[in-house]
Amino acid sequence: MSEHATGGAGETVATDASIRVMVVDDHPMWRDAVERDLQQAGFDVVAVAATGTEALTRFKAARPQVVVLDLQIPEPDGVGVTREALAHDPSARVLVLSASGEQADVLEAVKAGATGYLVKSASREELLDAVRRVAGGDTVFTPGLAGLVLGEFRRMADPAAAADPMQPQLTERETEVLKMVAKGMSYKQIAERLVLSHRTVQNHVQNTLRKLQMHNRVELTRWAIEQGLDED
Repeated sequence: MSEHATGGAGETVATDASIRVMVVDDHPMWRDAVERDLQQAGFDVVAVAATGTEALTRFKAARPQVVVLDLQIPEPDGVGVTREALAHDPSARVLVLSASGEQADVLEAVKAGATGYLVKSASREELLDAVRRVAGGDTVFTPGLAGLVLGEFRRMADPAAAADPMQPQLTERETEVLKMVAKGMSYKQIAERLVLSHRTVQNHVQNTLRKLQMHNRVELTRWAIEQGLDED
């Protein structure tokens, strides 16, 4: 199978077979089921692990693009694994798959750098779609959790930051796109809403990252939430 397909406007889109995934869960039956679902869908499962220590060792060796990770694993726990794995490879993405939908657990995972959070009641298709979206740079939350996270980040945000006159000026279109990023919308959804090409949306996000001197969509989303751009 070819590792890439060509999308509209000459874009290169990764296929499932080109996405390297690692599965971390201390329950053998659940870990095996997730691994099987990913493999059957065509993803390249490069490693599995049952503990935090195993996860970090195999992460460094296998270099997955996406880590599907349970939070409640033998030490270090999922939050610790997320923090250390991303410190080692900031380009990797972590999708938490947890039995817990508690706000505190979600917030800790997001603060550590997780790009997505699903509860284990999610369907097989929801999981597969989340892995694809996270690999593509999107943020993904089980319905209902995103609002909790956004509300908490607003509460924690420094209100003085929004009034800082030294902040870079974004264009009206960049701000419009950023608001949709803050709400967790995918590039595809934003492009459809604004009647733009996928590439144009990506360009707006890259320009915004450059102006704000940030490195990835996770940082950008946090900043947008702190500014209250998700409220409209």
